[in-house]
Amino acid sequence: MRKIIFLLCLMIGAGVTVKAQSETDRVVKAFKTGNAELIAEHFDEFVDLKLLDKDEVKNMSKNQAELALKSFFTEKEIKGFDKVSEGGKGNLQYLLGKLTNGNKVFSITIQLKQKAGILHIITMRIS
Repeated sequence: MRKIIFLLCLMIGAGVTVKAQSETDRVVKAFKTGNAELIAEHFDEFVDLKLLDKDEVKNMSKNQAELALKSFFTEKEIKGFDKVSEGGKGNLQYLLGKLTNGNKVFSITIQLKQKAGILHIITMRIS
């Protein structure tokens, strides 16, 4: 009986991990396109955004964050994204990665929060 309960718990835990990972995979795919509009589809209604040497802006609307990210991608000629690490606990997840333009690499940290079963980007910092 204990083995059955253990296996059942293990399967439920694995299902939650796979779902969160597939959600982060969608975000990673959006970043790999270098398209701010596709990335913005994953934004929460309000986002904390920090772009390079600029001040962090808290509670930026989804539309404003998309425009700021689009401007950054155009200015820095961002062409790709490589995921470095991911993890999380509960309804919070994070992604660490590198944005590339061929010559330069920018570090990016993305924090996501699960709402209604979907991960939304709530914080993004590029340095």
